Amino acid sequence: MTTALASRTGTTPRLAAWRHLPRETRDTLFLLGVIAWVIAPHAAHLPWWCTALAAVVLLWRARLALTGAPLPGRWVLGALLLAAVAATLVTHRTLFGKEAGVTLVVVLMALKTLELRARRDAFVVFFLGFFLVLTNFLYSQSLPLALAMVLAVWGLLTALVVSQMPVGQPSLAKAAALSARLCLFGAPVMVALFVLFPRFAPLWGLPTDAHAGRTGLSNMMEMGSVAELALDDSIAMRVKFDGPAPPPQALYFRGPVLAEFDGRHWRPLPYRGWPRSQRADGNLQLGTQAFRYSLTIEPTRIASLPLLEVTPEVPRLGEILPRMREDLEWVTGQPLRERQRFEATAYTGFRHGPVAWTAGLRDYLQLPEGYNPRTLAWAQALRQQLPDADARRLAQAVFAHIRTQGYAYTLAPGRYGDEQGRHAIDEFWLDRKQGFCEHFAAAFVVVMRAMGVPARIVTGYQGAEYNPVDGYHLVRHTYAHAWAEYWQPGAGWVRADPTGAVAPERIRMALDLGPATGVVAATLSTVNPELWRRLRNHWDAVNNAWNQWVLNYSRGTQFELLRHLGFDAPGWQDLVVLLLGLVAAAASAGAAWAWWERHRQDPWVQAYRRMQAQLAAAGLPSGPHVPPRTLAAQARARWGEQAARVAELLSRMEALRYAPAAGATPRSSTLARSLARELRRAVLELRHAPHP
Repeated sequence: MTTALASRTGTTPRLAAWRHLPRETRDTLFLLGVIAWVIAPHAAHLPWWCTALAAVVLLWRARLALTGAPLPGRWVLGALLLAAVAATLVTHRTLFGKEAGVTLVVVLMALKTLELRARRDAFVVFFLGFFLVLTNFLYSQSLPLALAMVLAVWGLLTALVVSQMPVGQPSLAKAAALSARLCLFGAPVMVALFVLFPRFAPLWGLPTDAHAGRTGLSNMMEMGSVAELALDDSIAMRVKFDGPAPPPQALYFRGPVLAEFDGRHWRPLPYRGWPRSQRADGNLQLGTQAFRYSLTIEPTRIASLPLLEVTPEVPRLGEILPRMREDLEWVTGQPLRERQRFEATAYTGFRHGPVAWTAGLRDYLQLPEGYNPRTLAWAQALRQQLPDADARRLAQAVFAHIRTQGYAYTLAPGRYGDEQGRHAIDEFWLDRKQGFCEHFAAAFVVVMRAMGVPARIVTGYQGAEYNPVDGYHLVRHTYAHAWAEYWQPGAGWVRADPTGAVAPERIRMALDLGPATGVVAATLSTVNPELWRRLRNHWDAVNNAWNQWVLNYSRGTQFELLRHLGFDAPGWQDLVVLLLGLVAAAASAGAAWAWWERHRQDPWVQAYRRMQAQLAAAGLPSGPHVPPRTLAAQARARWGEQAARVAELLSRMEALRYAPAAGATPRSSTLARSLARELRRAVLELRHAPHP
């Protein structure tokens, strides 16, 4: 029977079965689907038991709705709630804080669906759902999540509208359309608040642990750490040049400078207290070619800014005042907890460091005793072969060794060293000869120091991916890199990138090894690499626009907007005044609309009033409450058969209003106005006709 009904109505059996469910069942299933949609993004960071409990409870509630079975008793709900609270306490060691709070809210939301006995219970579920929508943004503010939460809000509003509809079988599509109109009506208010509401720091910041899982450069390096970072395909920063961009081989973004080596780890050199005249850094001299660029940097893990080297000046970043150390690393007092955007100028041609020997250079010759003896012996043998060579010639000899002795550039060279990580340089340099950039940089620095040349490691990023859609260069974590610097008398610190000796295309063309892509991405890039590249570029451009215009919309941007509007020295008071003015204007417009709606007459009533006025002018007055049927009878009594046309038009007017089956259509207002025009002509003919 259901199949036959579906074939007659042109719908599928499932849709027909859905439409024939009781209203309460349909509403409950729709609400459960919306709740599942809201909870789904939390599954990535919720405890496994919480996700499983929410899924089981929602499925249980759906089965109860379909079978019409009674809801469980309060004792069952109480036992489940106590078990969930205990599990939360065991998992998070507390019932307070972001993680425990979100877990409990998800549990309460799921369990509340088993208690939907009255409208007030539904309201609790609705507002818990709205709160859960907000909590999703504590973990991510990405564009896909924002779009998903817009759909979630639409679904919750639709469920709220359905709960207010009268008894019967209201159309879910009508409720969805009404909630969509409500969202559209509220959108201008939302935009005005977003643009003009003063951005006080506590209101717009995230909790201190919001970026606990972020990746990025580190203040410590050991063999394999940069390779692990290079497996992350996420974006570290976006760069846009005002004019021509530097060539790919010049795109070095300088991060932490590491010089202290304990045999396993490289760390920044601690402060030695050398007099200024004996320090190993300073004496920065800039070239003539400058590159003006704007940089949008993602939240960082350490208090360091990886900027295009060398960038001599950086503006204040809100409450953070960056400073450049003597080794040219830009540092901040704390890691960046939110995305920052600023403009700067870089000089890819520069010189820094002392031109003559100073006592501070001895810090860059230190090597731990008892580590990598074979590499030290190899370096001393090379030094004996080139007794008169300067630092530059020694570096060229090391590069020639890398190019000719079968070294390989790879992201997965395996673990080096013994169980304690000792002698890792020996195993890499003399035995296996496979490594990533940090392996080559670390081995190069050890060899140069063993030959009596001061050297150090610089970490950061090298290269960028150009996006022709929006003109930005994307620096992903896959471009994480480590290179070296050695000291040359008369020249200071000189960059040396041993990776260029084994994989020149990595530096010359800024090609990264990158992580393995997913099945869909790999298939699409294999079948049509150009299409995949264009799709990825467009998505990056859209995501960048979201970051620039929404997530990066800050107090400075607000003040810049006010300057464009004519404010000379804008402040938060101007924002408040402008916002209140817009609110007052919107309230006035809403009041005017409400007044107009209240006094607006029905189109049928307007047309009928015109008919009455025409008949009154012809000598047949009538009161405002006289129906068309009575007026038609009065016209026949007044003019006899000559009023037949007038009576017919009045009868049709009455049928249009009170007998929809006899003539009402979606064009009723148009027909009413048409009947009023025809009546006017009939009355004119009646006035010129001889009266009986």
